[in-house]
Amino acid sequence: MYLKSALLAGTILLACNTGFAQSGDTETSHTRTFTAEDFRQFSPSTSLDMVTRIPGFSIREDNSGDRGLGQAEGNVLINGRRVAGKSLSLSEALVRIPATNVERIELVDGATLDIPGLSGQVANVIAKVNGISGTWKWRARFRENLPPYYHGGNISVTGRADTLAWTLGLDSYPIRGAARGPEYVRDGNRQLIETRDEDVNNVGDEAGVSGTLEWTPLNGNIANLNAEYNIFQIDTREISERFPIDGRPDNTRFYQDSEDEWSSEIGGDYEFSLGSGRLKTIALWRFEHSPVVSRVQQTRFDGVVTEKTVFDQTVDEGESILRMEYGWTPAPGRDWQIAAEGAFNFLEADARLRTLDANGALVEVALSNANARVEEKRAEIAVTHGRKLSPKLSVQTSLGLEYSQLSQSGDANQERSFTRPKGFISAAYTASENTTINAKFAREVGQLDFFDFISSVNVNSGSGNQGNPDIVPQQSWLTEIALDRSFGQAGAHTIKVFHESIEDIVDRVPFGPDAEGPGNLDKATRYGISANGTFKFAPVGLEGLQLEYELLARQSDLKDPLTGESRRINQDAVIGGSFELRYDIPNTDWATALGGERTDEAPFVRLNERQLFELRPGYLYAYLEHKDIFGLIGRVEVFNLTDSEEQFTRQVYTPRRDGALAFSEDRDWKAGPIVTLSLKGTF
Repeated sequence: MYLKSALLAGTILLACNTGFAQSGDTETSHTRTFTAEDFRQFSPSTSLDMVTRIPGFSIREDNSGDRGLGQAEGNVLINGRRVAGKSLSLSEALVRIPATNVERIELVDGATLDIPGLSGQVANVIAKVNGISGTWKWRARFRENLPPYYHGGNISVTGRADTLAWTLGLDSYPIRGAARGPEYVRDGNRQLIETRDEDVNNVGDEAGVSGTLEWTPLNGNIANLNAEYNIFQIDTREISERFPIDGRPDNTRFYQDSEDEWSSEIGGDYEFSLGSGRLKTIALWRFEHSPVVSRVQQTRFDGVVTEKTVFDQTVDEGESILRMEYGWTPAPGRDWQIAAEGAFNFLEADARLRTLDANGALVEVALSNANARVEEKRAEIAVTHGRKLSPKLSVQTSLGLEYSQLSQSGDANQERSFTRPKGFISAAYTASENTTINAKFAREVGQLDFFDFISSVNVNSGSGNQGNPDIVPQQSWLTEIALDRSFGQAGAHTIKVFHESIEDIVDRVPFGPDAEGPGNLDKATRYGISANGTFKFAPVGLEGLQLEYELLARQSDLKDPLTGESRRINQDAVIGGSFELRYDIPNTDWATALGGERTDEAPFVRLNERQLFELRPGYLYAYLEHKDIFGLIGRVEVFNLTDSEEQFTRQVYTPRRDGALAFSEDRDWKAGPIVTLSLKGTF
């Protein structure tokens, strides 16, 4: 309690030293440096290929899903700076940098840097651009019951002329998904009443074009300009052949969900010296247009339509941000930063629901709070200060305040405002040359999902979601402690324990006797342990063999608003992990690998139903790679070697979960094997 009060009152203001190791450093108390030689066995073509092979390191994306820019949350920097923009992920930025342009990669403790928000291990990619270079990747995929695609991949071209550098990128991510199998419906006494043969497929495309400009004049100023345009189109179809065994006629049910979205973003920043420090100004504008149509129709085998429902929704979202950061270093090993940010966000939804009446005609059904506009005007200010307390200990702390004004018009009219304190203390302690302990204690303010304010309908399950204009942002106290251990040529490993105490968590709540939707609950807790690392077997004589892994075990707890009993947070990860065992065959250009992944989640509960998705036994994949096909890298990969089953159970109660079981649906689907061919290279 004392520590919480001290953080909010600002009585704890410690600091961290700044900067990365300079060129030529190979190992300091806070830095591990990797060069091209460390990744030679993988024949990397991009900086992403290099970063993903750093022992004991996993990429953590920045706050692209949050409104506003805020402080850094990712763990990758490029030339000591955060990746510009919000729509561009760290992985997408790294894949645009040819491996030949990377001078080195420095792995640093986040608390030792002068970038607020960073904690744990941070990878800084030091890259240079001379002349024109580029990277490209082509990908084709084949699977059962779906048309193949041949247009997956990306291409990026980078160049420099004197003080001006530029990048152009094209990306294509086709979407192909399919599953089929039986579903069994049982009544409240668990007696079988219907069998179903179901076939689902998703066909879509996601593509984008982007460009960046970077100006670095000799006076030390830095300017960036970036823009991108993306499309996302998908069509999901589900055909269910239904065979009741209780006397009802056989029927066919067809469900379709289509989306045709486009989005654009433009942003820039300018940094220059001012007084004893540097001022950085950042501006960003983003817009997204998303029309969605969902429909379901059920037809008896004699041709009579017994059910037809159509839900149309068009959503426009926008965001405008202006942020200013001023930082200075009054003495070696000390730094300050003052940051202020203003943002305007909106979501505007236009929706209608139509269903069959007694005469078989489609008629519109009234929806409350489905046609509305939500706006937020948000401002925040934060002061970050730090200090290198000793050669082994660096600490960074930040204290901030966020103000948000929310308004809603249309079906619901309301205006509210909130003021929330926020901040953190993070520390990095170098226990030995190869061991670092990172810790973080933070007061965090969650991001509101504007879709929680708007009512919607899931026509496939026949359930509704009542929009709630009274939601407030959740807040939490977060504690993390991580141990990073390097074993040199044998690999590296990280283990982290964490605890989160959440206030005003958003979950499912009742609205009157019939409706439900998102709402705030008083409190919840979440805690767990995670680990990731790399075992290299060269020291024991197995040259070229290594094992990479990630593991997670998590527990959560909240009080169910209906039953009053304790349960996990909806769909919270419970246990999961992934691994890849790769063998680069010595003295050849061949490599092969075997990998797998699986994650178990807590059930998703509504007030009248419980849903649980399980994957058994888990996805397994293997690939064969050749690292010099006329200078290119080629790979053939087979995914889902175990032909895993996607098991889904839905239990519906009457009138709600504290009542009797009405019926249940048990689904057992198979996705089948997936074969991918790829080629990549640089120029």
